[in-house]
Order: sequence, then C-alpha cells, then structure tokens
Amino acid sequence: MMLKRILRSYLIMGRNFNAWFSPLLSGILILFLRTIVFMGRLIDHILFWRIRDPLKEPLIIVGNPRSGTTFLHRFLIKQGIGTGSQLWQMLYPSVVAQKCIRPFLPLLEKVSPARHHSTEAHKTSLTSIETDDVSLLFRYLDGFFLYGFFLTFDEEDLFHWVDPDIRDTSSRDFKWFESMWKRNILSNKGKRYIGKLFSLSSNLPSFQKKFNDAKVLYMIRDPLSVIPSGLSLVTGVLDKRFGFWTLDEDIRNRSIKRLYSAFVELLNRFQKDWVSNRIDRDRVMIVQFDVMMNDFESLMDDIIDFIGEKKDDALTKVIKETAEDQRRYESTHKYDLEKFGLTEDQIKNDCREVYQTFLS
Repeated sequence: MMLKRILRSYLIMGRNFNAWFSPLLSGILILFLRTIVFMGRLIDHILFWRIRDPLKEPLIIVGNPRSGTTFLHRFLIKQGIGTGSQLWQMLYPSVVAQKCIRPFLPLLEKVSPARHHSTEAHKTSLTSIETDDVSLLFRYLDGFFLYGFFLTFDEEDLFHWVDPDIRDTSSRDFKWFESMWKRNILSNKGKRYIGKLFSLSSNLPSFQKKFNDAKVLYMIRDPLSVIPSGLSLVTGVLDKRFGFWTLDEDIRNRSIKRLYSAFVELLNRFQKDWVSNRIDRDRVMIVQFDVMMNDFESLMDDIIDFIGEKKDDALTKVIKETAEDQRRYESTHKYDLEKFGLTEDQIKNDCREVYQTFLS
C-alpha cells in the first residue's frame, strides 16, 4: 500500500505541478533519513530503558486547523505544563539521532519543509512545536496531510485512503505516536506529553480506548471562519511551493472542493460521536475559540482544573498578560468565502448540526 501511495503521489506532482525531478531527490533524502532514524531507534532501545515504560496521562489538543489549536498547544508547552514535538523531532524521532543532529539544525533549516509555509497564516520552523499529524506523512506517507496537500489533486477522489471508517490505520498510527512521544519526552526532559492531532476529530473513540488516561481539549470555532481560514492556509502553502493559483481553474476547484468536504467531515464526525456518546465526555473539555480570545483567564482556570495542574504566581501573571494580548489581537491572515467558491448558507447548512450542538 505504501508503494502505491508513493507512486500515486509522484504522478500527481508530475501531472499537476510538472515536478518530475525534485520528488526523486526528495525520495533519496527521505530514504537516507529513514536509515538514520531506523538505526537510531534500535540504539534507543539499548541505551534508554525508559522508552519501554507506559505513556502516562497525555494531553491532546484536537480541532480543525485554524481553530486556535496551535496557539493553545504552544502556550501550554511554553509554560512548562508539558512537552511536545518540534518539527525536526518528528523528522528524526530517535533520542540518539536527535543528539547527533541537533548541532546541524541551522543548516538543515535551509532545506526544511517548513520554508514552504505561509508565515502570514502559520509561523513555523524546524524548531517550532507542531501538530503530530505531520509525523504520519514523514513515517508512512499517509494521513490527512497526504490527502490535503497531494491526493486532492488526483482525478479520483481518494478520501477513502485516509478515512478511518473505511481504512482504519489507528492501531498502526497510535503505536507510532506512542513510540515517538515517549522518545521526545526523554529528549526534552519532560514529564507529561502535550500533543496536537486534528485527525482525531474523525477517530477519537478509538484513541480513548488505546489511551484510557488521556485528556482531550477539543477546540471549536465558527465554521464560517475556521473553514475558509483552513483553506487559505493549505492553498497558501501550495501556492508558495507550486504556484497553486496559477494552476488550471478546474484543477484548483477540484482540490478546493475536496479540501472543503474534508474539513466539514472532520467537524461533523466529532459532533456525531459526541451526541451518540461514543466519546467519553469526562475526559474531554470543549474549548470555544471566542472564549479563548475574549476570556482567556477564565478559560485557563478551567483547563488547569481539568488537567489536574496547579497555577503558581508566575503562571498567573503570564496568563493575565496573554489575556490582554488576546483581547487586542487582530490577525493579518485575510481570506474570503468567494475566493473559494463558498457561501455562508452553504457552510451553515453543511455544518448545521455542529452549530446546534456547540455554537447555539
């Protein structure tokens, strides 16, 4: 199956972006990277017995891209409430490999995939804390990142390749996450892992069965804002790397339509699992984007209580200062529905149950 994904992705890049040579070079680099990681992970098992211990009480932030997940994720980690994975640590998920590679990070930054990101929408670098979803792309060439940035351009809609209701890879994926998280806890000298997985919107019940002591912060933002903002983020990256807005209009529209459907599906899957009680609600806290922006202090009190942490004077001060910044914040990331062929009525109708459950 992986060979099939490699071949399909290569053909998509060649046919749509006329990129026939650069993916071959990337493939050679990835093969070299995987060899380093494989050897490093073998040595990890010999030198670091702690990675054999079970993972305890991870905190995972879930929600559609552009719903405030990155801000909250990075804030919690910056305050020492837990540790997460920097982008380069997901490229090299081995304690030994990370010790060897760390001195070369400034050089590696020049060829980093992060350089293709639109900084207006989402600032990132090799040393930025990032979503754990991207590790599935690096490890298996799979998951929602593969779909969003590549598979949506295929003539056939390949969403079923990443849909857990049709092709369930949760056992493989959760095992990989756990092995990576335990290594990065060790590398970062942390205790509690704080992750971010937007893909869990479609598969949270399975995650809760695997990690029965995990707690989840589910972030919800008005679909009228979060969906076009998410589309703008993805197309911005694609435009910077491949000139998305110069592609044939039919190709662009096909990709946008599929991205839109995927974003809506993520919202609706979580809502259906929530109202059907397939999700253990005692281990999930719903976080409203507007509350995070306008009443951050109260929100953090609720989060700290939910995850069983304590708030000292230093953290209280930082929260207060951040709350003031949040109330004054104005995003420079601009987007509009018309650019993506969408209307307010369409989004409200497609997400009507999400509005009724979480935003009424």
